[in-house]
Amino acid sequence: MKKIVRGFFLPAFALFAVSPVIFLLAGTFMGNQEIIECISPVFMDGGGYAGWRLVPQYPTLGNVVELLLDSPEFFKMFWNSAKITVFILAGQLIFGMPAAWGMARYDFRGKKMIYTFYIVMMMMPFQVTMLSEYLVLDRLHLMDTSAAVILPGIFSTFSVFIMYRFFRGIPESIMDAARIDGAGELQIFVAVGIPLGSSGIISALVLSFLECYSMIEQPMTFLKTKSLWPLSLFLPEVSSSNAGFSMCASFAALLPAVFVFLIGQDYLEQGIAASGIK
Repeated sequence: MKKIVRGFFLPAFALFAVSPVIFLLAGTFMGNQEIIECISPVFMDGGGYAGWRLVPQYPTLGNVVELLLDSPEFFKMFWNSAKITVFILAGQLIFGMPAAWGMARYDFRGKKMIYTFYIVMMMMPFQVTMLSEYLVLDRLHLMDTSAAVILPGIFSTFSVFIMYRFFRGIPESIMDAARIDGAGELQIFVAVGIPLGSSGIISALVLSFLECYSMIEQPMTFLKTKSLWPLSLFLPEVSSSNAGFSMCASFAALLPAVFVFLIGQDYLEQGIAASGIK
């Protein structure tokens, strides 16, 4: 039975899960006319059922050329996404690592309450905190700036929670040995905590990257100027005249996330296991 599940059902489910990406890849090299023929019931109120071809009948690079040579907005928004993501990840390293280390390795008054508060904040969706964030950012005169998206992301509690789990797993005997050798608390954090907790740090960064790179609600709420939008808001309204270009843009926007996922897959699995989501 296990062989049947592993040999048939798991590959079938995996193929079903990646089918949207396969459709995007096929649509990237289709002309609009071919796409319309496939999905005319959707756009043109045609009869019958929409279909799809895994291999284009008339492959074309027109959509790719249009995206690379005639879409400056795409590259502008790509760099906006890169800036937002890099600054958020850097901020999470600067502020998140010490916070996770302090809660994991030291006992202090109110520690349990603070940790519980972190868990509660991590479980809250953006819609719950949206109004309070909006009021604070507006009071600081940061609305319609990149900082309006970056600052809330820097102080995300999820990355702290992931790193906390890994820092917590470092044996106390190693820290005691470092203290006996004369190392201070900061030296222990830099020379012992960061190297031994590197798996947790990287897994937190990978998870945060996948979240920050694809965020939609925060930019839509805090950014009004289109030149500040990230790539997640680039895709135009899909119609019969630009369906191929939209699919090409979607596939291109997906590539960085896939690349980071493949590089950090092992760390990502460790982070999911540590967070108890697995």
